[in-house]
Amino acid sequence: MELDEAICEQARLARDPRFDGRFFIGVTSTGIYCRPVCPSPHAKRAHVCYFPSAAAAADAGFRPCLRCRPEVAPGTSAWRGTSDTVNHALRLISDGTLDEGDVEALAARVGVSARHLSRLFMQHLGTRPIAVAQTRRLHFAKQLISDTDLPMSQVALISGFQSIRRFNDMIHKVYQRSPSELRRLAEADKPRLSTEEYLFQLAYRPPYDWESLMAFLSARATPGVESVLDGRYFRSIRLNQHSGTIEVGRVAGKHALQVRIRFPDPAHLLTIITRLRSMFDLAADPEVVSKHLAHDPLLAPLVGRFPGLRLPGAWDGFEMTVRTILGQQIRVQAATMLAGRLAEQFGVPLGVMASHGLTYTFPEAANLAAAEIHGLPESRKRAIQSLARAVISGRIVFNAELTNGDLPECFKAINGIGEWTTQYVAMRVLNDPNAFPAPDRVLRRTAGQGALLTKGALLERAEAWKPWRAYAAMYLWRG
Repeated sequence: MELDEAICEQARLARDPRFDGRFFIGVTSTGIYCRPVCPSPHAKRAHVCYFPSAAAAADAGFRPCLRCRPEVAPGTSAWRGTSDTVNHALRLISDGTLDEGDVEALAARVGVSARHLSRLFMQHLGTRPIAVAQTRRLHFAKQLISDTDLPMSQVALISGFQSIRRFNDMIHKVYQRSPSELRRLAEADKPRLSTEEYLFQLAYRPPYDWESLMAFLSARATPGVESVLDGRYFRSIRLNQHSGTIEVGRVAGKHALQVRIRFPDPAHLLTIITRLRSMFDLAADPEVVSKHLAHDPLLAPLVGRFPGLRLPGAWDGFEMTVRTILGQQIRVQAATMLAGRLAEQFGVPLGVMASHGLTYTFPEAANLAAAEIHGLPESRKRAIQSLARAVISGRIVFNAELTNGDLPECFKAINGIGEWTTQYVAMRVLNDPNAFPAPDRVLRRTAGQGALLTKGALLERAEAWKPWRAYAAMYLWRG
């Protein structure tokens, strides 16, 4: 990725939070790399160089700053012109593909040679795939060291290191301090938490329209599984037969969300954090999206009214697909009520951790494959059961390998899943910024400014919104 050094310099001197995570600053006089928002005194321009990613800075021999903590910067995003191949590979790396495999296996999964994939990474991110994976692993280890009281042996294992010795060596090499020394530096600011409770801050690039996101999630919150109270989002979660809860809200005075996780097995913390980053669209670059969409006279007023509108993701692909099937051709409130009934009848009770209206987890595929679901049209009941059986058999796997192009093939054998459902799932589950449920009547009427456009006419109008059609849909729904 080509960086404009003049723009980077202006952003550095202004500590502009809109550029946080879009590039990193290497200071040659100290050997440290920082975020553009770093509170440290500005280095002289002659001692500064710029990198398109944290991994590129680390690969060049710079170590992370302990003040601005590059490990908590907004993630490498798909919004910076990177290729579909690089984006797919980045999702797989975030899913842990390189923790146990190699670049050849990663390249095979995205359909290119290892040499070509490395060339694409150098072009767009300034470093190699293995360096991206190593930086991801080190950054999460540093976050666990600073933000939790987990034993160092668990930190090493959770963040993907094969041995505690390797973990200690890498941390000391990168940070020039031992893990214990890093933890002592963070002790003063660390809150006291109960057992099996973890607190993290996840940064975003401003602006962030939190109120619109909460309104969207609140209207669709499955009773007993999700709730929105006092501007905070709560939900139950279930991973590998363990249940817990998450709480997400804004941090006053910072461009960050605070995440409170209550979960018995810390080995799943990286999975939980990765899902939450996608769910709350924390890698988005709102300035790029809004600048593009504001060229359209229909969208320009909405972009101005709702700066930083995000694309809400989903906690679980199966859950969201079931929820989308329930919502076909009925009002949001009715679909929410049906989802609550389904969760109450077939979900797993939370027990002693129940709070904020959370009483059970959403049913898993095994609970719905042959369930006697009452109160639904027969076609939707069959669609949900067919989906559940496809997930159990492994024919449909909601993971980082799944792309929007795969969904029609995955869903074609399920009667009752059409284009609207497929595109909505691509928006919410795959975080595809260009997904677009063109059959949606609200979109067709809003885009037609009262007149109901045909699907073809809406698609023609939406050509100008690419590659951000999903955000355009969110603006039209919000308006």
